[in-house]
Amino acid sequence: MKLSQFRYKEPTDLIAQQPAAERDKARLMVVNRKTGKIEHKVFGDILKYFDDGDVMILNNTKVFPARLYGNKEKTGAKIEVFLLRELDHDSKLWDVLVDPARKIRIGNKLYFGDNDMLVAEVIDNTTSRGRTLRFLYDGDGNDFRKLLDELGYTPLPKYIKREATLDDRERYQTIYSKVEGAVAAPTGGLHFSRELMKRMEIKGVTFAELTLHIGLGAFRPVEVEDLTKHKMDSEEVDIPESIINTVNNAIDKKKKVCAVDTSVIRAIESSVSTDGHLKPYTGWTNKFIFPPYDFSIANCLITNFHRSESTLFMMVAAFAGLDLLQEAYREAIKEKYRFLSYGDAMLIL
Repeated sequence: MKLSQFRYKEPTDLIAQQPAAERDKARLMVVNRKTGKIEHKVFGDILKYFDDGDVMILNNTKVFPARLYGNKEKTGAKIEVFLLRELDHDSKLWDVLVDPARKIRIGNKLYFGDNDMLVAEVIDNTTSRGRTLRFLYDGDGNDFRKLLDELGYTPLPKYIKREATLDDRERYQTIYSKVEGAVAAPTGGLHFSRELMKRMEIKGVTFAELTLHIGLGAFRPVEVEDLTKHKMDSEEVDIPESIINTVNNAIDKKKKVCAVDTSVIRAIESSVSTDGHLKPYTGWTNKFIFPPYDFSIANCLITNFHRSESTLFMMVAAFAGLDLLQEAYREAIKEKYRFLSYGDAMLIL
C-alpha cells in the first residue's frame, strides 16, 4: 500500500475545537462491513448494537498535563516543553520535545512557573527536536509530580486552536482513565458517560481494561510513500491476566469483541496466540497496522474520524476496508460530522 491511497481532503471547518456538550450526545456513524450500510445515530444509541455476553475492551490510560511553558536562562526566550516519557524517576530525567528547538542547547537551563518554581537543565540532544531534561528539584518524587501537574497544561493537539482550560483536564480524559502515562487521549472512549456504561452493564456487556500509554508516535506524519518503510514509535502496554478469559471466552462464543479506540487494537494485536486468542503481555509495542491485515481479536471498533494519511486512518482502513471507509468519510463530510479528537464517533461492525 502507498501513502497516497490514504489521502482525503480534510474539512478544516469540521475539526472540533470543543467537546460535545454531553459525552454520549456526540453523533455516531454506524458502518456495517458486511452490508456496506451507513447509519446516523447519537452515541447513546450504541446500546442497541450490543447484547448479553459481548465484551468491550477499554484503554484505561490517563493523560497527564504534559505541556509546560517556560523561559530560557539569560535571554528569557519563551520555550514550550512537551513531556514525552519519564526516563528515570529518581534522577527526574525526561524525554521531551522543545519548541522552538533551534534555541536550546546542551547545558541550557529552563525556568518554569512564577518565581522560577521549577528549573530544568538540558543534558542531551537526542534528535533534531527531542531533548533530555534533568529537573533540578530537591523534594521527593510525589511532590515533584504534584508540581508538574500544577504547572502543566492538558496536551491538546495543535489543531485545537485555543489554550487548554481546566475543563479540558476532565474532558480530554475518558471517565475510566486510571493509569497515568499518556500524552494523548484514547479519543474513541471519550464518548462514554457513567450512565451509558451502567446501562450497558445491566444489559450484560462486560468491560475489560488494558493499558496502552499513547505517545506522539501515532500522530507523527508518515513521510515515505512505501508504508513498509515507516517505523512507529514504541508505546508501553499492559494486558493483564485478569481480562484474558473474559476476552477469549467471548471469542469462542462468537460474541462481539469491541475495541474502544485504535490504541486498543494496537495493544491486542501485539499479543495474539497462534490460535487467535489474546495473551497477557507487559512491555512495548511498535506495531504498525495498515491494509491488508487480518485481525485476530476484535470484530468491531469504536473510533473517531482521523487525519488524512495518518497511521490511525490506515489502521481503521485495514479494519473497515479502504473503499468503505473512504465512502464513510465522504458521507461524514457531507453530513457535517465533527472530526478528530473532540469530534464525533464511528462504530464499525
